Amino acid sequence: MSEDAELRRLRWRCRRGMRELDQLMLRYLDGRWPAADESERALFLQLMDTEDDKLWRWFMGRERPEDTGLATIVERILSLPH
Repeated sequence: MSEDAELRRLRWRCRRGMRELDQLMLRYLDGRWPAADESERALFLQLMDTEDDKLWRWFMGRERPEDTGLATIVERILSLPH
């Protein structure tokens, strides 16, 4: 799959149905994905498979992912400039 096709597919998957989550996921995709290594990309893809209600609790700081890799990618996304 070409890089452009992959980005379009990921951009579509970032649409979570909750504007705040959409913005966070797209911020990562636009700002960090191009420079991310394979392991970081794999974590983001794992995060994309997570249920929205869990993502919301993680990003709002109400809970923390038990998986340290997911916790790291959540923190990275939250630290990206707006």
